[in-house]
Formats: sequence, C-alpha cells, structure tokens
Amino acid sequence: MLPIASTLPEYTVTEISLALKKMVETGFARVRVRGEISGLKRHTSGHVYFALKDQDSVLDGVCWRGSFQGLSISPQEGMEVIATGRLTTYPGRSKYQIVVEGMELAGEGALLKLLEDRKKKFVAEGLFDEARKKTLPFLPSLIGIVTSPTGAVIRDMLHRLEDRFPVPVLLWPVAVQGEGAASQVAAAVRGFNTLETKPDLLIVARGGGSLEDLWAFNEECVVRAIAESQIPVISAIGHETDVTLADFAADKRAPTPTAAAEFAVPERLHLAQALSQYGSRLTTRLQHILSLYESQLDGLRRGLPSLGAWIEEYGQKLDDYVERLINTKERFFEQQQILLDHLSHRLSPILMATLQNATHSFEALAQLLESYSYTRTLERGFSFVTTLDQTLIPRRSKTTSLQKVQIHFYDGSVQAEIEVDLPRQQATDFLEATLETMIIALTEEELVKLSSFGSFNVRKKAKRIGRNPKTKKEALITPRRVLSFKSSQYLKEKIQRRKG
Repeated sequence: MLPIASTLPEYTVTEISLALKKMVETGFARVRVRGEISGLKRHTSGHVYFALKDQDSVLDGVCWRGSFQGLSISPQEGMEVIATGRLTTYPGRSKYQIVVEGMELAGEGALLKLLEDRKKKFVAEGLFDEARKKTLPFLPSLIGIVTSPTGAVIRDMLHRLEDRFPVPVLLWPVAVQGEGAASQVAAAVRGFNTLETKPDLLIVARGGGSLEDLWAFNEECVVRAIAESQIPVISAIGHETDVTLADFAADKRAPTPTAAAEFAVPERLHLAQALSQYGSRLTTRLQHILSLYESQLDGLRRGLPSLGAWIEEYGQKLDDYVERLINTKERFFEQQQILLDHLSHRLSPILMATLQNATHSFEALAQLLESYSYTRTLERGFSFVTTLDQTLIPRRSKTTSLQKVQIHFYDGSVQAEIEVDLPRQQATDFLEATLETMIIALTEEELVKLSSFGSFNVRKKAKRIGRNPKTKKEALITPRRVLSFKSSQYLKEKIQRRKG
C-alpha cells in the first residue's frame, strides 16, 4: 500500500537555514543584551569572538574589527556588559549569534568592579607611589589647563586665578565626556610636555557627574599620560566625593576645579601681607641686633683708655725703641769693623803669597804656550797651505790641478795656483774629458762655428805632454783652456747626433 503524500512543503538544508536567518534578522534587527563576557578571543584578523552568558543561557557574539575599534570600553573576561547589535544565524554551524556594534558596562556595580581591578593593576606597577609625585611650583609663570572650553569649569578657574594671583594660562580644549574623551585628554597632557615653551604646572579639570560621566578619567591612557608627565599635574575632576584613577596618578588632587586654582597660585593679598610681616619682623630684628651691638660697643669704649694718652704712651715707647735701635746699629757696625780689620791682618800675608804663586805659574804656562805656538815655527822659515776657505791641505795628494790655494807665512799670506805634472795616459784622458765637457756646454751654432776651424792646437802658455802614437800629432794642455787633436772629428759627430 503506497504512503499517503504529505502536504508539508519540502526544504533543503540551505533553504531552511536561509529562511531562519531571514526570520531572526527581521524579528531582532536591533537588540540590547545584558550578560557576562566569557571565552573572549581576538583573532589575527582583528575580529573578536566571545559569548554572553547569564545564570541559565549562553549567546555567542562576534564584534567585527571596525566595530571593535569604535567601542567605548575594552571588553575583558568576566566583565558584565550591555551589548548593542543585531541577531543573526550562522548556517555553517546551525547556531545563532549577536553581531555587536556597541558595548557599555552593565550598571554601576560592573563599573566599580572594573575600576577596582584597574586600580590594583596600577598600584602593582607603582604608578600611584608617593615617591613618583613631583612638587608643585610656588608661583608658576605659565599654567596649562586641560578641560572643556565651553563649560563653567574653565570660567570659574580663570576667575579664581585672577582674584588670587593673575598668571598666563594656556588652554588645551578637549571633550571631557563620551566617546573619544579619554584619548583627547591623554593627547593633551602629552602635548603640553612636548611644547617648546612648557607650562610650569598642568591642571586636568572637569565638573561633577555620575560614575559613567567621569569614566574617561579612569581609562588607562589618561592615567598613564598623567603619571608619565614631566610637568607637575593637579587633578580637579568632579566634586569632592568623586574619585577617579587620574586623581591617584596626579601629583596633587583638588576636590574641585576652583580649589585647583587655589592650589596653583598663592593669594596675592596674603602674599603681600606675609611679605609685610616678614619685613616688619626683619626690621625689628635688625634694630634689636644694632641696639645690642651699640651697647657692646659703648661698654668696650668705656673700658678703653683715652686715645690721646694712649698715643702719647706708645709714642714714648716708639722713641725709646728707635734710640735703642740706633745704638745697637752703631755697636754692631763697630764690632764688625774690628772683626774685619783683624781678619784683614791675618789674611793679607796669605793672600799675597797665593797671588805671587799664581802669577809665577801663569807666566810659566804662558811661556810654554808661546813656545808651542805655530807662529814660532813660521818665524823659522816654515809655511802651510790652505784652501781659499781656510781648510788645511796637509799633503800633496789632497791637491788638484789648477786649484786655487793660499800660502801662509809668518808675516802674511799669498794666493797661488797648483800645477800638477800628469802621466801621459792620465793627461790624455783628462784632456778628452775636459774637451767633452766644454763641447757639451756649447750651443749648436757655436759647435758649427767651432768645427769649421778643423784640427787646431792652442799653444798659449802651453806645456807639451806627449804625442799621439797613431797620428803623431801633439796634445797640449794650458792652465785655462784645453783642446785636443780629436776636436774636429768630435765636433762633427756631435753635430750629427743633434741633427739625428
């Protein structure tokens, strides 16, 4: 028997999943869900996955990277929050989830718990230690203020500063509440520290409000910016009962913004009164000291003798000392004269004998030196030869032909020229070398002119030194000018080499 056909519509898995997805997204387009964050995980893509749970149920959630960067708080494990977003399904796993677009803490209890956790963290890091806090300047020349430019806070602070002690103020306008307020406040504190002309003091201020309103001053970026500031910071956030983490990080906490202005500068009237009091006390003290010294001076003056009598007494003593000094000087000179005369009588014979012995020794040495002098040798007919620069020529081998010398006699000196008889071969070599030296120094015109003369001899003051065995021609040498029988042939060869 065939089964009866069902009248129910038939769906595929994908069709039923898409239908459910459409139904859920249409019915819950915008929702707010309160729960505790569990299983928080940040993916490498920047997306954040977690679950919201309460006592009985669990709802998966996801926050895309773009939405996560715009959240007003940073989600943490175990934090109770209210997530705003839309419900959807994930067909790949047959589950539904919330796509979170916004997030806030769920009630004051959750805020206080988060605040306490952050406080413990900063205390452990030492950001709230008293040793880190800087001393406020007594009278700053420039004050930087970080607050809203439109609220009553800035007006109250400026009025209070004007009343107490007017100083220049530099305002860095920021948002003190809402999204982005914390980052603006942190950037302002760091910005003041990077200015070329830095303020001497910073005031971070905001008016009163709820815990949520003041939450920007509990953010980690603000706390760290205040703690790292090189400029002393006064925190003036909310009323006296409002306490934020920025108050613990600041160098000085003021209960109100007006009180911060009072902490920043002294009151001019009180300062003038204090200066006047100090001046009066100083004047009184100086007068008292002067009176005391005057009394002491009067007592000393009464104990001193009369100035005239004192001068007369010491004048008399001075005359006595002068007279005694004169007498002592005369006696000293007399004694020294007697001693000198006595020593003179004793030393005169000894000195005369010593002087005579020295005279005799000197005369003997002088005679001995005179006997050894070369002038005595010259007197006996000897002489010695030197060069023109007075260098001694001790032997014949130290001389050269045609050398200028000076001969020294007893009664003076004369100049002379050396003539040396050379052996035949040595004379021939000497003539050829001299001729070559002379011809090398000649110009080409002089060479041509000289070669036209052919072979020639120079007999001016010449001395015959031999014959060439091959040509039977004579070679001559003169004191000043030397040529040889080879001159003509040598000149021709020289000219040919220059032309080549």
